[in-house]
Amino acid sequence: MSRSYDRALTVFSPDGHLFQVDYALEAVRKGTCAVGVRGKDCVILAVEKRSVLQLQDPRTVRKTAMLDDHVCLGFAGLTADARILIDRARIECQSHRLTVEDPVSVEYITRHIAGIQQKYTQSGGVRPFGISCLIIGFDHDDPAPHLYLTEPSGIYSEWKANAIGRSSKTVREFLEKNWEKDLSQSDSIKLAVKSLLEVVQTGAKNIDLAVMTGFGEVRNLTLDEITAVVTEIEKEKEAEAERKKSRTAATQASRDAMLTGTSTATAEEEAGAGEA
Repeated sequence: MSRSYDRALTVFSPDGHLFQVDYALEAVRKGTCAVGVRGKDCVILAVEKRSVLQLQDPRTVRKTAMLDDHVCLGFAGLTADARILIDRARIECQSHRLTVEDPVSVEYITRHIAGIQQKYTQSGGVRPFGISCLIIGFDHDDPAPHLYLTEPSGIYSEWKANAIGRSSKTVREFLEKNWEKDLSQSDSIKLAVKSLLEVVQTGAKNIDLAVMTGFGEVRNLTLDEITAVVTEIEKEKEAEAERKKSRTAATQASRDAMLTGTSTATAEEEAGAGEA
């Protein structure tokens, strides 16, 4: 069925699909994982980094980018497409400052990015952007953190926590189980790293993490800081495994004691019956 309708972007299939948009979503699902977590007074953006080649400069391989002093973007999908979208978003941020004399709000720049993505689903001779974006930031007149998601179709929405890229469904389910309201900064960082570790098997060296705590207050954690968080998470997992092992051993011991007591009582009853 798709062979007849996926050759042109502007042609709908009979069941209402634009197959090129679906294929763009598939490109996102094959990209590296990115996680956003919103805390009480902070917002975290953690991304999985690909292992760089021995002679490659790691500074040139980035999955996050600052759009303005108070807005940060992480993406999953085609890096070349992301570069074009990031450049356009940065130009819009500067144009807004010159025109309105105020920095953009996080929702405004998210809507602008989603508008560009939507435009490329409705025009002939082009293809959709093969990326999804997680956008974090603070507004200049609002102390609350914001986390937005955009998709290749042009949809955008605000989230408390979300994941994009490979195995995003597994990570999202983990976040749904473990996210809590009014998380502190340390707990938010730990949750973001712990959720990425569901996908990343190589540990801290393949994780990049940005922490935003206020308007224009953003920093990237160093490898040592991320390693410390990963080590703490591993210790907690080991302690939890020990507790489970102890509970299992205690349950088994009580069960054995009950069986032994029952066997002893049965033997005594049989002995009494034999004497009678």
